[in-house]
Amino acid sequence: MKAQAVIRLNFSSEKSLNIVLGALKPETETSSTSRSKVDMKTEGQNLILDFRATDTSALRAAMNSYLRLIAVAMNIQKLTK
Repeated sequence: MKAQAVIRLNFSSEKSLNIVLGALKPETETSSTSRSKVDMKTEGQNLILDFRATDTSALRAAMNSYLRLIAVAMNIQKLTK
């Protein structure tokens, strides 16, 4: 893999982090493309996403997809409070 990025997101609570992890779990279990791979791990209330891709276009697509899913999960969580 030629392109790589690491994103660290800090959540206000472990509950928020777990909600996002639940939303992302199906995405990490099956990859829709062989051009990119994403590894997730947690450290305290931080979510760390490690993106690896064959090129920058695939990297950008994977990052956009995950960040959009995270934003949707967070917005839904806010609406349900």
